[in-house]
Amino acid sequence: MLWNEPNNLSHWDRALDPDWSQFAEMVQLAGERLERIAPGLRRVLGGVSPIDPAFVQNLFNRGVHAAVDVVAVHGFPLDWNRWHLADWPERVQGVRAVSGGKPIWATEVGASSIASEALQAWAVDALLERLSPSVEQIFWYPLMDLPETWEAVTRHRGAEGMAYYRHFRMGVCDANGCARPAAARLSDWAQRGVGVCEWVYWHEEARFQRMLRLLHTLGIRRLRTGIGWADWDRPGAADWFDSVMRRLEPFDVTLTLCFTPARAGRAAHHTSPPVRLEDFADFCEAIVRRYAPVSAPNGLVAL
Repeated sequence: MLWNEPNNLSHWDRALDPDWSQFAEMVQLAGERLERIAPGLRRVLGGVSPIDPAFVQNLFNRGVHAAVDVVAVHGFPLDWNRWHLADWPERVQGVRAVSGGKPIWATEVGASSIASEALQAWAVDALLERLSPSVEQIFWYPLMDLPETWEAVTRHRGAEGMAYYRHFRMGVCDANGCARPAAARLSDWAQRGVGVCEWVYWHEEARFQRMLRLLHTLGIRRLRTGIGWADWDRPGAADWFDSVMRRLEPFDVTLTLCFTPARAGRAAHHTSPPVRLEDFADFCEAIVRRYAPVSAPNGLVAL
């Protein structure tokens, strides 16, 4: 999966790339590289959030259509988006209309427990029943809450106000892995092919162990996670991610590749366009060559 939420200020610095021309070129370079080294591997355009057909059309007009095989969308109508969950099919159709027949995946959908655990459990069924006929794959976000001592990765905290704290109550399990009622509902949907989006955080071994236990307990086979380019730039990264990817071999993994190292960006921030756009393609190639043969049952990992 090539980047994450590129039209969200929390993940791409639009001040440095106001028309997304650099982003489009970066994705083209990466997608073309992956086509050469791993023909047939599915290349997914990082989930757009907010869901904006005009944004997808802009990227496709700049050549991205030839560099990806799937278009992804993210939506949280019960928490942040200003539309009703019943609008999901219409939102998907708007993107499908400009995507040239490419499959549409919903790679992050969810509902927080901040108001009510019962409401969250209801939302699993209500949301997935409405959305599943409209998209080819769905990943519920996330498995576990964020710990309260962490910071949520967002540049919108001031604008979100109290809604910022929803970031910490999105899991179907709490931060310690204790299941909420929503976990049982998600487990039922996992038998129908719904996956989970859960990030593996740098050297958070205890949390990763909880994640693996919960995936097995809930019967979840499809997992979306990621390897950050900025993390790959750290000393010892190969050892850590080798360990992570080895333990994820039993799952059908969709791997998100994103986030610029400070030393490689036009600005020293993970949302910055890289100085050399080809550097992102180099990173993607390194990850695919290292992990694609062992990351999924069919020998390929969706990116």
